[in-house]
Order: sequence, then structure tokens, then C-alpha cells
Amino acid sequence: MLPWTLKRKSSVQPPESPSDSQGTSASSGDADAFIALDVETANADVASICQVGVAKYVGGELVDEWSSLVDPEDGFDPVNVFVHGIDGQRVAGSPNFRSIYEDLASFCNGQIVVSHTMYDRTAIIRASAKFGLQPLRARWLDSARVARRAWEQFAHRGYGLTNVCRTLGYTYQAHDALEDAKACGFVLLRAIEESGFTLSEWLERVERRIPWASDPSAPDPLRKIEGAPDGPLSGESIVFTGSLAIPRREAAELAASRGADVSTGVSKKTTMLVVGDLDVRTFVSGQTKSTKHRKAEELIRQGVEIRIIGESDFLELVQEESR
Repeated sequence: MLPWTLKRKSSVQPPESPSDSQGTSASSGDADAFIALDVETANADVASICQVGVAKYVGGELVDEWSSLVDPEDGFDPVNVFVHGIDGQRVAGSPNFRSIYEDLASFCNGQIVVSHTMYDRTAIIRASAKFGLQPLRARWLDSARVARRAWEQFAHRGYGLTNVCRTLGYTYQAHDALEDAKACGFVLLRAIEESGFTLSEWLERVERRIPWASDPSAPDPLRKIEGAPDGPLSGESIVFTGSLAIPRREAAELAASRGADVSTGVSKKTTMLVVGDLDVRTFVSGQTKSTKHRKAEELIRQGVEIRIIGESDFLELVQEESR
């Protein structure tokens, strides 16, 4: 398949600074307009945003874009630095999340905001709460859920942004927030083109069950609890580690009720590792990580797409998915 490129209106230039983005949000009359968003984080606390990227699309065209490094006011975990290359030195002198919030909101408020998986939405919610800011007033759409319903090969596995774009012939610099945001926008536009469904129709279709049969591959020998097949987290494989505030079994049942499979050990099929909040804080301070945590980081370095998040972030995530 030939590489895919998106048209861009040459008359519209990206903002020279975050303040230039004021008033660029699409009007409510632009039924096909949306904002693609991505963030990078400094550590397993998803509120530790260190980069934000947004891309605005109208009529299938990229018409505006903006990104900013962000001082997370928190420590950097080496595995996060390995993934995106951002460290404390790079963000030195950058604004914190409170300082960029107004510019971010000018793009997103009142819009359809698209991100690949629920991670970025949860990060924005948690960072907003950290700084006492109101959540963005946006309707969110998960492009991973779109991909899983648009193409059968992504229905049950392989729906990470990098793999989807590689399969569809789109080349980009992964783990740069703006590049990831534009890749997310590409996935949605490609799904619209190939499926024939409009943006508004996809907002409704992602709430339906995946149209293909259950995963025919051999079961994961580490799997202990299978998720509800129609749950919003269907397709996720979650492992818990560390000291949790709620009983481990309760956390596992909560994840399964939202559709995630829960395993006792980390493997290449794992998509998310949930770490106790206390452990997240001690890891930033350089304390020893659990065997599961270290194995997840090893797999991440090998290219396996695993998200490592704290327990509070997991609880926020499942609550948002149930709303």
C-alpha cells in the first residue's frame, strides 16, 4: 500500500507560539471538524504531562497544529525518557500545565477531540485536577476503538497507534506528541474514507460491539479473568502490581467488568500495567521496582506497547469509560 498523506490548507500556518492558537477552534457548524490530541508523560503518574500536541482537521484537511513541551513539576522515569526522549533538561524553562491550559482549551472546548486509547483523555483529566482546572468541555472519541471496528485485523490485537499506522502505510515519528496526534487524525480519516461512515456516525458506532468474532488465537496461559466482551476496555490485557489501595481481586473484577482481560503476569500480550500509587512515588525517588514492573519496562524497550499507570489513574480511567 502506498504511503498515505493528508492534505493541508497552505493558507493556514501553525501558531508561532501557544498564544496564537486563541480562537482557532472549529465552530459548531463544522460537522466534520475534530481535534486530534496526544500527550507524553514523565512517569507512571498520567498527570505528569511533559508534552502536548494537537492537530485541527476540517473537511478531511489538516488546517492547524500546535504543540508545547510542559514542565511536569515531577521526576522523569528512565523508561519514559527511553520512549519519548524528553527529560528534565529538555523541559527546563517550559511552562507547566496550568500555563498552557488556556491555549489547549481554545483548541478543544466545544469540539470533538480524538485520541488513540483513553490514556490521553485520562492524562488531561488528571492534570487538570492536579492544578484545580476545569475538565475540557469536549466530546471524546477513541481512535483505537474506531480502528478495532473499521478493520478486522485490529479487532482484538495490534491496534496500537504505531502498528495501525505501519499497516496502513502512514510514516511518522512515534512518541512525539504532535506527530502522534496527526497519526491519530490519519487513522480516523482513513476509517471514515474506507468505511463510508461519517464522523458523527463513528461517534455512535464505537459504542457498539466489535463486529467480528472473538479472538481465535490460543488463550494466554497467564490469563485469569476474561473481560466482558462488549466492555469499553475490551481488548486490553491488564496486570496489577505493587500495593493497591483496594483489594487486588476487586481491582481485577472492576477491570474485567469494563471488558479488560486480567492476567497475573506480564507478557507480550500485556497492554497495561497498573502500579500502586505509593509505588509510583517511590519509583520516581529511585526505589526498587517489582519484577512485573521491570519485565514490562524490558518489553517496552523491545518495542512492545505497554502503558504503565498508577492505581488512581486506572480508577479514573474505568470511571470515565463507564460514563
